[in-house]
Amino acid sequence: MSAIPDTHAFAFTATRPHQVRQALVDQQEIALLDVREEAPFAEGHPLFAANLPAGRIELDAWTRIPRKTTPIVVYDNGEGLAEPAARTLRALGYTEVSLLEGGLQGWKDSGGELFIDVNVPSKAFGELVESERHTPSLAAEEVQALLQAKADVVVLDARRFDEYQTMNIPGGISVPGAELVLRAQALAPDPATRIIVNCAGRTRSIIGTQSLVNAGLPNPVAALRNGTIGWLLAGQALEHGADRRFLPVPPEQRATAAARARAVADRAGVRRASPADLARFAAEAGRTTYRFDVRTPEEYEAGHLPGFKSAPGGQLVQETDHAVPVRGARIVLADDDGTRANMTASWLAQMGWDVWVLDGADPAAALETGQPPPLTPEPHGPLTWVAPRQLARWLREEPEGHTAVLDFTASAQYVRRHIPGAWFVLRSQLAQALEHVPPASRYVLTCGTSALARHAAEAVARLTGAPTAVLQGGTLAWIEENLPLEHGETRLASPRIDRYRRPYEGTDAPREAMQGYLDWEFGLVEQLARDGTHGFAVA
Repeated sequence: MSAIPDTHAFAFTATRPHQVRQALVDQQEIALLDVREEAPFAEGHPLFAANLPAGRIELDAWTRIPRKTTPIVVYDNGEGLAEPAARTLRALGYTEVSLLEGGLQGWKDSGGELFIDVNVPSKAFGELVESERHTPSLAAEEVQALLQAKADVVVLDARRFDEYQTMNIPGGISVPGAELVLRAQALAPDPATRIIVNCAGRTRSIIGTQSLVNAGLPNPVAALRNGTIGWLLAGQALEHGADRRFLPVPPEQRATAAARARAVADRAGVRRASPADLARFAAEAGRTTYRFDVRTPEEYEAGHLPGFKSAPGGQLVQETDHAVPVRGARIVLADDDGTRANMTASWLAQMGWDVWVLDGADPAAALETGQPPPLTPEPHGPLTWVAPRQLARWLREEPEGHTAVLDFTASAQYVRRHIPGAWFVLRSQLAQALEHVPPASRYVLTCGTSALARHAAEAVARLTGAPTAVLQGGTLAWIEENLPLEHGETRLASPRIDRYRRPYEGTDAPREAMQGYLDWEFGLVEQLARDGTHGFAVA
């Protein structure tokens, strides 16, 4: 797992749980990193813990934790991942790395609250918003009756478009969260039209609905209570594969939306950043600043300000723990007219973030297009590369088992498609995984692009003592060569714990799991009160 040989030893200090809690309460910068895989992370963690699996640190750390002097506290639950992960972070240049004293159990023993599931800060905040603002909502049966009666109503789905396509309320239109205030008037120009906002569960329905209320939209607005989960629990059918999307916004409606959003952000205490402020922030060695473009991914790729990362506003509010793992950091948001940046910022400010909206950017400024290249280190030691067709010849012409292919991609991608005979391996459990792979004379490593696989090469060679190569271009290059593929859970050398299956995910979730998820969400406000570190203030 380490970017350096295991023989390099570092001494790490221990940070006590109460010191972490005090830093959170004082809004000091701190990154509390849970380095387990996502599924065990979802079984229990502190409120503001960010999941950074040990096997992915080289791929994600520099982007997610941009300042090398950020105070970082690492923990696991006794799996032996924390110290190697801390060594990797130190090797990547992070200077203030410590271990949480006692790990997760130490946090619990000290009286710290444990939260289950993922994106918990945002979900808990959404429940707090509803409890304090009494966000209007309608039950699934009421919405169904309105639709059947052909009432003057539109249903706006606040999730990502891919989630919407998986399953949606019949007739619903995809309008991801940060787009709602900008685009609702174009979809419901008559002030008498009722607007229903939905997501899969509760959070994005609540935040989306309250956004329209806060912005003073004249239409009657309500959340679909409990989202598509509530719809299914009511015995009602969903659509699948829909492609209805939001409409273009006329200039006068765009100006109105921008003015409404700015007023909402001002009430929430959002601050204004100039280009000069951006330069000043960049020069601050002791402060972390995240810069996000909150427009749609398509708009971002067509042209964005240098240094800004794509983070569509609705998902940014929904996934703060992933996008901004350094609690206490500064956030600067940008868009093209202020509506989406201001609405997103209004929620982040209420969640306790130091959030600014960029004003006064030069419209003629040089823009970057596409996605910026990932910030990742070079692997330790030289690599041997093999082309896809060479690997195909080895697998076809050599005795079976002579070459073992280890696939480090996400398990869902492995199940979807992989090189015939390849083994699914979690890098964080490499030694255990190799116990399930018959010894081979040669090992070839891959993942989607081999970006992660190349960081595992040194450890595979060391653990097996066999020649080790990395597939040039990864499995995607194999596919581009029209080489054969295999599907399903054919060879799992590691358990599929790299992703937590959400209770609302897909179309076959058990009723008990869906109801249990809703019951858990209802209890989050009480958990927030017991935890005491959140710093949320609903405006």
